[in-house]
Amino acid sequence: MKPVFAALLAALLLGAGFACAQDSAEEVGGLPHLSEIMVAQQMRHIKLWFAGDAGNWPLADYELDQLKDGFDDVAKLLGGDLAQQHVGGAISQLEKAIESKDHAAFVSAFDQLSAGCNACHGTLDHAFIVIQRPNLLPYSDQNFSFQQ
Repeated sequence: MKPVFAALLAALLLGAGFACAQDSAEEVGGLPHLSEIMVAQQMRHIKLWFAGDAGNWPLADYELDQLKDGFDDVAKLLGGDLAQQHVGGAISQLEKAIESKDHAAFVSAFDQLSAGCNACHGTLDHAFIVIQRPNLLPYSDQNFSFQQ
């Protein structure tokens, strides 16, 4: 296949994929489907753990803010405060642990967050989705230790 034709074909396919994703988002008020939000939430949950466990409090704070934004999107999509009911207390505890740079409090609050996620999944008849403390870092391209 000639390089120019291959580039043109790739551009058309990428453009078509973008249009489909955009149409999909527009169908639900500009928000992605719940499953897409949850995939991003799971990534943030993992990154939050490795940042806090490494004592990289600025990164942990950032990832927690990203999680909170994701839960706001869940609330917009589902209506009500279902996620907040399940994870709100743990998020408050995580904020305090990160602010005080308290590793033990972070670990406890993180486990409460995971339990809250699982309780919410159960409420939505998705109890088969079980979130836990990650034990393997899937992001080998990111250094989670604190950089001064």
